[in-house]
Amino acid sequence: MGSEDRIIRRSFLRGAAVSAAGLAGAAVPKEAEEVPPAEDLMREHGVLKRVLLVYREGIRRIDENQPAPPETLFSAARLIQSFIEEYHEKTEEQYLFPRFRKAGKLVDLVNVLEEQHKKGRVVTDHILQLANGGAVKDSSQRRALRDSMHQFVRMYEPHEAREDTVLFPAFHTLVSQHEYDALGEEFEKKEHQMLGSEGFERAVVQVAKLEQAFGIYDLGAVHAEGVGFINP
Repeated sequence: MGSEDRIIRRSFLRGAAVSAAGLAGAAVPKEAEEVPPAEDLMREHGVLKRVLLVYREGIRRIDENQPAPPETLFSAARLIQSFIEEYHEKTEEQYLFPRFRKAGKLVDLVNVLEEQHKKGRVVTDHILQLANGGAVKDSSQRRALRDSMHQFVRMYEPHEAREDTVLFPAFHTLVSQHEYDALGEEFEKKEHQMLGSEGFERAVVQVAKLEQAFGIYDLGAVHAEGVGFINP
């Protein structure tokens, strides 16, 4: 069994034990009311996932020769840049990756993730350069914009999935509970310093506006063709 498999198994067993304690009526510590570091990072991934859906809709529209407002795609890329690349990823690189390297755990995974951060920033720069008024008129620029968004989505969907299911659960095994709780407070301070108060909440509002601009905000209108389980 590899080191990644062992860490996943330990994380799973720990989660099962916590769930069992909760079902048995165990008292929940007051600190649990705070957003723990891993959950904080995962909910930030929720913002990323929603921007990737905006990218996917932009790709679909370009492929089908439908209107794809470049200003909306520019705003989506700018949100990726400011919230994910300049804040979320920097948090991972400062607080998580060094601890895994020091412990000698999941080092290969961490190295790949950090390299993808670097490549992702280059792709985002390309999207920001391409998403302008010329993207509406120039077919080659529309195609280049489409390809850059596709490249970003193709890289970041597995990237965030691996972090959510392997890296973040394993992180709790590397630090004491006291350090884990302290990091939660540190993450909150960093968010306020870089994004102001309620930075996450503002990002959620921003991504909702992007979804509305592309007509994908209403979940009742987004479901499998021919399946009426949302709007029966």
